[in-house]
Amino acid sequence: MSGRRAATAAAGALALGATLTMQNATAAPAPTGDTQSAVSAGQLAHRIDTTLTGRTAGSYYDAKSKKLVVNVVDTATADSVRKAGAEPRTVKHSMAQLNASRQELKAKASIPGTSWSMDPVSNKLVVKADRTVTGDRLAKLTKVVQSLGDTATLKRTAGRFQPLIAGGDAIWGSSARCSLGFNVTVGGQPYFLTAGHCGNAVSSWSDQQGGSEIAVTEASTFPGHDYALVRYTSGIDHPSAVDLYNGSSQQISGAANATVGEQVQRSGSTTGVNGGQVTGLNATVTYQEGQVDGLIDTTVCAEPGDSGGSLFDGGTALGLTSGGSGDCTSGGETFFQPVPDALQAYGAQIG
Repeated sequence: MSGRRAATAAAGALALGATLTMQNATAAPAPTGDTQSAVSAGQLAHRIDTTLTGRTAGSYYDAKSKKLVVNVVDTATADSVRKAGAEPRTVKHSMAQLNASRQELKAKASIPGTSWSMDPVSNKLVVKADRTVTGDRLAKLTKVVQSLGDTATLKRTAGRFQPLIAGGDAIWGSSARCSLGFNVTVGGQPYFLTAGHCGNAVSSWSDQQGGSEIAVTEASTFPGHDYALVRYTSGIDHPSAVDLYNGSSQQISGAANATVGEQVQRSGSTTGVNGGQVTGLNATVTYQEGQVDGLIDTTVCAEPGDSGGSLFDGGTALGLTSGGSGDCTSGGETFFQPVPDALQAYGAQIG
């Protein structure tokens, strides 16, 4: 294998990626002591959601107290949350009420250039409209949001929501460049994950523009979700690590669900490594190309060509770059496809 190809392989799983380990994605011991890391708080949130299905109203990580805060609407649930090791917080709106408002938005306001996600801190749905939403479409959106009362609030975004695919320099197809997300295995064979809109656009991948094939897209989903499974066809290395673009890499040992309030990093082939905070979960984004549900909403910036790249917290894989608005000069907002969903969809493991 050439030095260039070996370097790109490392920067591949590095360049936007890392490797996920499914066994760590949903199971972890309960945190000890009075505080938790953001990752352990996310794992605790998943267990509480599973145990108290429908009884809580979202959760977030309080970085100051280093505790998971779980929204509740009754004292019995508050007691259960406290016993589980989290801090209960009484709020006005139940998850059932917020989900009903979400369904109203989906039915009446699925307008290209819009997004919505549940903000557990404000206990509301935050609805956003990008700069393309104007005139009658903005009036329609405003009317729907107003009809939801204080369960939703409308904000404007200066940029334009779009998938971040481009022609450039990382993992290459004949017509597009994206970034590698995470190296995985399926049935013991090597694959990697990237964005579904990248997989839709490219069937044969190279590690350099115009280079020989190293992998082929085996499955991709977009819109609806935004993930793709790509099978290696050469003997190129596939480390479980993310490129930090400073001569070093971050080893990835597992995958988990993100938590609101968590500080995260994104690695991509256009803009390298950038950080930010998770601001919403289960976000719905309506791109011009179609609607995607279940995304992670963040303050992390990204630019065209970063699509498919890795969102991570230390050694934990969290998401694949989907799209967003803004850039890494003026700042922006980026949505990510949760990695555990992609692993489950393809029966994959980090490796």
